[in-house]
Amino acid sequence: MIDAHGTLLLQNVLGVIAWIFLIGLLRGENREIRMQVVIAVAFATAGEHFASIYMGGYTYRLENVPLYVPPGHGMVYLTAVALARSGFFLQHARKIATFVVIACGLWSAWGISGLPEHGDQVGAILYVVFLIYLFKGRSPMVYLAAFFITTWLELIGTAAGTWQWATLEPIFELTQGNPPSGVSAWYCLVDAVAIGGAPVCLKALSRTNGLVKWFKSSIDLKVILSKK
Repeated sequence: MIDAHGTLLLQNVLGVIAWIFLIGLLRGENREIRMQVVIAVAFATAGEHFASIYMGGYTYRLENVPLYVPPGHGMVYLTAVALARSGFFLQHARKIATFVVIACGLWSAWGISGLPEHGDQVGAILYVVFLIYLFKGRSPMVYLAAFFITTWLELIGTAAGTWQWATLEPIFELTQGNPPSGVSAWYCLVDAVAIGGAPVCLKALSRTNGLVKWFKSSIDLKVILSKK
């Protein structure tokens, strides 16, 4: 991770690059995907400030939310969508789901077995939440893809010291790993909000545009009538 030992200036530079890259990626997507990404970025950014800055569930190296994190969430979402609609995922969906359920289940079971030095009760709870998303959610392929992407990012990010999860979560003081085994459930929540919220936002935007056009046409008509 480039940010493992960098300064705040480096974080900001990486943030600008990440935003430019995300905008470039969105140019090739349709309106619905673009709206999903906008919602994902907004919701995830609010969640980052609440869970990290306010609650202290995890902490970034400089005790902030780096500028590259919001666009990073957008790119994570886009990558999950791309993987979910890829031929490989569609062809091997059942096998991939089986692997994810078993692998994450074993990881979660290990965290509450009493064998590791530090437990991971939060990870086990999040694993159950992840299963609910996977088997009851509207986009299981996106959630499967999110598991691979986010688990890899969490393992790399925490190993590099870019961020660190608190040993006890701040509300009920349950143990949590660094990262928690079911951490992908949090990202699935972002994905679910983006997928569910996009049609509503697009419909509202369409209505707003219609009202604006009607308002402009009414003003133009009044101007024409006043000149007569």
